Amino acid sequence: MKFLDQAKIYIFSGKGGHGCVSFRREKFVEYGGPNGGNGGKGGDVIVEAVDNLNTLIDYRFQQHIKADNGRPGMGSSRSGAGGDDAIVKVPVGTQVLDEDREHVLADLTEAGQSVILARGGAGGRGNESFKSSTNRAPRQFDKGGETEEMTLWLRLKLIADAGLIGLPNAGKSTFLTAVSRARPKIGDYPFTTLYPNLGVAQAGDREIILADIPGLIEGAHEGAGLGDRFLGHVERCRALIHLIDGTADDVAADYRTVREELRAYDAGLPEKLELVCLNKCDALTDDLIAERRAELAAESGRAVHVISGIAGKGLPELLQELAAAMGGKVSDVDNRSDDTAEIAEEYAVEADAAGWQP
Repeated sequence: MKFLDQAKIYIFSGKGGHGCVSFRREKFVEYGGPNGGNGGKGGDVIVEAVDNLNTLIDYRFQQHIKADNGRPGMGSSRSGAGGDDAIVKVPVGTQVLDEDREHVLADLTEAGQSVILARGGAGGRGNESFKSSTNRAPRQFDKGGETEEMTLWLRLKLIADAGLIGLPNAGKSTFLTAVSRARPKIGDYPFTTLYPNLGVAQAGDREIILADIPGLIEGAHEGAGLGDRFLGHVERCRALIHLIDGTADDVAADYRTVREELRAYDAGLPEKLELVCLNKCDALTDDLIAERRAELAAESGRAVHVISGIAGKGLPELLQELAAAMGGKVSDVDNRSDDTAEIAEEYAVEADAAGWQP
């Protein structure tokens, strides 16, 4: 299924049915009186978050969404039927924005959550509703309420425990493949990843949802590359796994570039818990690993994990520490090294300071 995280839709609620003008006409009933029924209410347009959806691709081909109109009232005091509602089913994590994309009208973060976007018109009253002691044969009726029309944008922000960030070709997709069953496209050239991918990793008895987004470059927050559109997918992540290509000439500069983009984009990204990883260590000597790890630690001020997605080195320990920082139960925690336990404790303190709730 093709991934799409933005879609423009046009919605129309249903019109209300008109009221009816009718009189009871029966043999031997001299003064039958009015018996025109009320019109039915028009259908609403409702957006609902559902499970088992992770793309908005359906609304690339179905942009116009219209609810049914209410039926008019009829004689014999019969009311018209109400129009059926139109349900816009979207993935969990979808936001509904106005046409200018400046105001968020709804933010659906839980399955089953729903919001009425456009209300159907009210049904008109029939002439039976107008009868009184002084108005015995009314011929008045109300027309049904008009439809509501609007243009909206749907914007999906994936909900994951941790987001994978880094420059293009830092090894994010390889990392996701190594720790989960996700199979994103992997290539030896930048911008292989064109859209976010989700994967579920296992850390002891806890499942961790990871989101891999396209690589960031300088100016991503202003639209350079693919970054500004997809940075929104890590807004909802509880932690960031920052991968730095160990084979790069200046790992500190690479780290700094991505961090500056996070600060420029803001939306709370700079304050999120961050795990810094020196990736592709299988292609480096021990001396070079030590040198670049020290450079990266000095630049980031954090403990640096040495990992290799393609060789699987350091991945179990990284996931265990991530799960521990998220407050989950992790098997064999006591078997970790003192250094690893120390780093996990450091992350837990940082998480508390950021107001992170497991």
